[in-house]
Amino acid sequence: MAENRLTYRLLTGPDDSSFCHRVSDAIAEGYVLHGSPAITANGGKIVVAQAVILPSFDPADAR
Repeated sequence: MAENRLTYRLLTGPDDSSFCHRVSDAIAEGYVLHGSPAITANGGKIVVAQAVILPSFDPADAR
């Protein structure tokens, strides 16, 4: 795992297996899912997004 990882990441991309692999890789790196996934259509293509955070992140501290 790389040092100085981002506390929060928003993963986006087409709704395909490569997106699922990117989310799975983030989880394997120690991130946890944050909130529900989002899905939208962009010019007929389905685009998904999933936020991930490091478990030590406290959103209350970010205010």
